Amino acid sequence: MLDRPVLGLESSCDETAAAVLAPDGAILAELVLSQLDEHARFGGVVPEIAARAHLAHLPGLARRAMAEAGLGFADLGGVAATSGPGLIGGLIVGASLGKGIALAHGLPFVAVNHLEAHALTARLPGLVEGGVEFPYLLLLLSGGHCQCVAVEGVGRYRRLGTTLDDAVGEAFDKSAKLLGLPWPGGPALERLAESGDPARFRLPAPMVGRPGCDFSFSGLKTAVAQHVAREAGEDGTMAERTRADLAAAFQAAVATALADRAANALAMLPAARGVVVAGGVAANGAVRRALAAVAERGGARLVAPPVRLCTDNAVMVAWAGIERLRLGLAGPPDEALGHAPRPRWPLDEMTAA
Repeated sequence: MLDRPVLGLESSCDETAAAVLAPDGAILAELVLSQLDEHARFGGVVPEIAARAHLAHLPGLARRAMAEAGLGFADLGGVAATSGPGLIGGLIVGASLGKGIALAHGLPFVAVNHLEAHALTARLPGLVEGGVEFPYLLLLLSGGHCQCVAVEGVGRYRRLGTTLDDAVGEAFDKSAKLLGLPWPGGPALERLAESGDPARFRLPAPMVGRPGCDFSFSGLKTAVAQHVAREAGEDGTMAERTRADLAAAFQAAVATALADRAANALAMLPAARGVVVAGGVAANGAVRRALAAVAERGGARLVAPPVRLCTDNAVMVAWAGIERLRLGLAGPPDEALGHAPRPRWPLDEMTAA
């Protein structure tokens, strides 16, 4: 029985984070250090820079989180660290630190799948009234992932659909760049779209009307590029109104495509009474509204965690660790400490055994 807090560490991409959760899910400490400034001038995440930043800041962040929680490492019931998928340099930093703390203090170590952490976030006590029961549909929407997943239990996942090319967050970033917006592009594009007319430009809503729930966004991105080429003046610039209208049209096309795919996925999982959306794109208001309508039509409810828990964070890592430790799914100590970080770790490879 787990009766002591768990420390969670996140370092899979460009967010350095540490959090301490009580066994009942109460957040005792929560710290996130963004690396946006380090990567912005490159227009995307540079793996080597990210890894060095994690190495420089994660140990201190873990100590600060423990101090804020009023605990020593020996007071913990376990340590959970993201061990994949993600950028291998950052994964090595976080997993190694977590293993070191666990080994030094005789604590269980949980190698957390980053995607499973997103999948289980909605079950964090107090986050959703009445809680979220299995099974439910997960839409994982981020810069690196775009999937429909049947979440049937801790360690029990079935991938129903995935992207055939770009992830949805990647499409946001690339389209934003075409419109002259700064990185990261998703939030900037949403702000620009607020003043735009989505009906001015006809953009494709990829895969809409087709069976299944796979995604595709490369054609939509290409259509944006073609409109930009046509609308730009001789100096390569566009009128602000045109940029806003294109942003609005792009966002509407994405929302339509995601809603269509989600409706098909929900039909494939009739027992689901919840549609959980996670990942950075889950913060987009138009996407949330479209998915809420799909959930309502399917007799389910949309569960969208707070924005800070949609993006990469250590709270979800600690909670995934708690879920697994409670069920005895962390694995034997030697196996857990010997787990090698994995840059690719498909969610449907997770097992409850």
